[in-house]
Amino acid sequence: MVAPLKAAAGTSTGPGLGFASNPQTGIYLKGGGLLGFTQNGVDVAFDNDLVYAAKSGDYTALASDDNAVHRFTAAATLTLTAAATLGANWHYLVIADGGDVTVDPNGAETIDGAATLVVKSGYSALIVCSGSAFFTDKLMARIQSKADSTAVGDFVVGLTLSNNGANPNTHVDFAAGSARSGSSFVSSASSFTKRVTGTFAAGTGSGGLDAGAVAANATYFAYALRKDSDLSFDVVLSTSATIAGVTTTLLTGYTIVKCIGVVLTNASSNIRPFIMFPNDEYQFVTPIIEAANIATGLSGALLALTVPNGVKSKAKLRFMFNSPSTTNSVLVHDPAKGALVAGGGDQGGVAGTPQVASGFSVGNGDIWTNTSRQVRHVAGAAGALWVFNDGFTFPCGRTA
Repeated sequence: MVAPLKAAAGTSTGPGLGFASNPQTGIYLKGGGLLGFTQNGVDVAFDNDLVYAAKSGDYTALASDDNAVHRFTAAATLTLTAAATLGANWHYLVIADGGDVTVDPNGAETIDGAATLVVKSGYSALIVCSGSAFFTDKLMARIQSKADSTAVGDFVVGLTLSNNGANPNTHVDFAAGSARSGSSFVSSASSFTKRVTGTFAAGTGSGGLDAGAVAANATYFAYALRKDSDLSFDVVLSTSATIAGVTTTLLTGYTIVKCIGVVLTNASSNIRPFIMFPNDEYQFVTPIIEAANIATGLSGALLALTVPNGVKSKAKLRFMFNSPSTTNSVLVHDPAKGALVAGGGDQGGVAGTPQVASGFSVGNGDIWTNTSRQVRHVAGAAGALWVFNDGFTFPCGRTA
């Protein structure tokens, strides 16, 4: 051939180049100089080549981005060109991989019926243009519309703590379970172990401290972590009673979800043996003698206990009391109540003399501490007090 072979432009039902046996199947010229293909009078559409690109900032999606996949590595705004310009069937996949991506249609146009759509970091959305509006696969729209995905819900299910069977002095086990605080949720389908003899490293059996080395007579709060890349579970141990105080140097790529429990060490920097119950109640394997034959009386005094430091907890205490007075009682109470007075005519007591001078009496009570681990004791007259600690309740959101 020395010249072009020319055919009629044709239509989808009568293509310019067809077949004698099936004249409605062939090739024709679409509007705008585009080549069209038809089968039995039905237009056949071919997608553009898929093109991947990484974006580190704001971007405006163009008609040439049809069938593109863009991965945003930082928080950004994705502006959509007017739907009429992009045309029906234009489609685009956005991946948020480093920050939330806000999708903002042109002018008053909408996406899934809303003015904007936020694709959360770690998620993706397929955007399709109808020629006048934009729609997605609905996953992100449904997540945003659910109340429990935003700012409600605060609980711990399972994840109870226990001394590790093989290494009870240095390792703590976490049962399977889940935790949520606001919009942050994480779960573990199997038990998990961390040790207090090393700084944080990912995975079960690895070090758990956010910083430093394990200390004697210390409190370590256990925080559930969610790995941002795959939403997997982990735990960090910190002396901070708040998430804000946790050292995050070693926690890049993780979200701190919620405090799920506490571990106490003894004078040898070993984990104190304990049993934990589903209602956030801890019981010491061996009761701790917090006070033995200490003086108590009208002036009252504070007593420090073996409970978590920096938070209020409810100590499970037993008492023994004696006094040379035959009508005396001792009262142990939360310091937040102020300076209570012991005695039947005042604020009562937890133990009292059995109408025999220097005789012993016993009592018990669940008593809230202050954030310095202290309770207050006071007696109606001079006496001697013994205090035994069976454990404590530190509320993290579990229910029995």
